[in-house]
Amino acid sequence: MFNTQPYNLKNELIKLIPLEEKDFEELYAVASDPLVWEQHPNKLRYQREVFRNYFEGAILSKGAFLIRDAQMNEVVGSSRFYDYDEKEKSVLIGYTFIGRKFWGNGYNKALKKIMLDYAFEHVDKVYFHIGAFNIRSQKAIEKIGAVKVDEFEVEYYGEDAKLNFVYLIEKS
Repeated sequence: MFNTQPYNLKNELIKLIPLEEKDFEELYAVASDPLVWEQHPNKLRYQREVFRNYFEGAILSKGAFLIRDAQMNEVVGSSRFYDYDEKEKSVLIGYTFIGRKFWGNGYNKALKKIMLDYAFEHVDKVYFHIGAFNIRSQKAIEKIGAVKVDEFEVEYYGEDAKLNFVYLIEKS
């Protein structure tokens, strides 16, 4: 059985901790930077009430993580597993954001490696939904071997549907 919110996912750079209500203020401090959301389908997520909706969806998903720097214990951002499909042996990784302080320093790559390594213990396919205009995230996911396989409208929790590209990485 695939546990979408395991403990002890970590490496030398980061650790993933199951997200809890008590994490809101620390995570919002990272999310309140408008430039974090500049290319994201929901550019207003830096606003407290808009972020509150994102956070509630993350808690309800039971697959979300708080990302912390392994050395300094500082909040880096958040990501989650969702839409696990036992029959297809697939899961999605997404809703990821990382504070600007951590951009270009290997944090996103370290995050994806931890999550992919864990996922591939249980599934054969990992999908990613990335906003159609989020060029930065598209390039980042392509760098680690993901291939664009589709595009469609994705309804984020409590938000309007937005065009997303679907990327895939297979276990092989």
